[in-house]
Amino acid sequence: MDLREKAVAALLGVAVGDALGVPYEFLSRAEMDATPARDMRGYGTHHQPAGTWSDDSSLTFCLAESLAHGYDLADMARRVVQWKTEAYWTAHGNVFDIGMRTREAIATLEVILDRGDMTELELLRYGASEEDNGNGSLMRILPLLFHIRGLDIRQQFEITWRVSALTHGHIRSGMCCLIYLRLAEYLLQGLSKEESYQRMRGDVVALWKEMDFDAGEQRHFERMIQQDIREVSKNTIHGNGYVIKSLEASLWCFLATDNFESAVLSAVNLGYDTDTTGAITGGLAGVYYGSAAIPSYWLAVLARLEDIRELGMALGDKYSK
Repeated sequence: MDLREKAVAALLGVAVGDALGVPYEFLSRAEMDATPARDMRGYGTHHQPAGTWSDDSSLTFCLAESLAHGYDLADMARRVVQWKTEAYWTAHGNVFDIGMRTREAIATLEVILDRGDMTELELLRYGASEEDNGNGSLMRILPLLFHIRGLDIRQQFEITWRVSALTHGHIRSGMCCLIYLRLAEYLLQGLSKEESYQRMRGDVVALWKEMDFDAGEQRHFERMIQQDIREVSKNTIHGNGYVIKSLEASLWCFLATDNFESAVLSAVNLGYDTDTTGAITGGLAGVYYGSAAIPSYWLAVLARLEDIRELGMALGDKYSK
């Protein structure tokens, strides 16, 4: 396994899916059905040139760059703050899209970093409310795959929940991130989509039994874990900002298609939170199909292409050792 190539493909997959969705954000399913996304286009919702990615990719890259130097929760927090305050790891030097919950979370991180008590970062996951379940941690979590791969799933969850909690601390968000990363880990190993999905589901059910995961929480995951998301009608799949719906949509689009292009376009064409659904789906598709499967005409207009490639290689190098 060439971890450098896999890391590059993962980051490019996120960025391409994100950039495809940026011009269509907030458009309804009906509007997307009438004029579906077919290619990388510019302007639209955020008036950005073609190939521009949003906060989804920016925060993914901040995490990737931090991990390329080793796991450090405080460093991750600093880079998230730096993105908001200094437009760090943005496509064109400006922050044009930031979710309300992410904005609030970053303000909390600023206070913690100013106080200098980094143990507070470890405790963020215990103070979250059920309202704290937007898709803002799921959209950026993929680089953590390279750090947690091969660990026991309970360890994976504890680490993943901590990183999720920098912006979204509820256990539901942490569990969504784990499900996503566990599937990606099997894809990274070269297993088929079908085998990866089945193994992930079995692993998660076993984890829930081990940790006595709340039965009420388990019900939120029913369509993707206890049942088979592939059997769900597309009409019931929604690309909105709720973390459960985002994960369902991304799994469905990835599993229901057979190439990178179809996967990300199907995600964007669900409408609403198009950039995030595209980014989450694109990450899985990148890991599975590889960077060579991403259309060259999309990469040709992608903002900071070489910077993303260099970052992916640095992340892969770190975890190849």
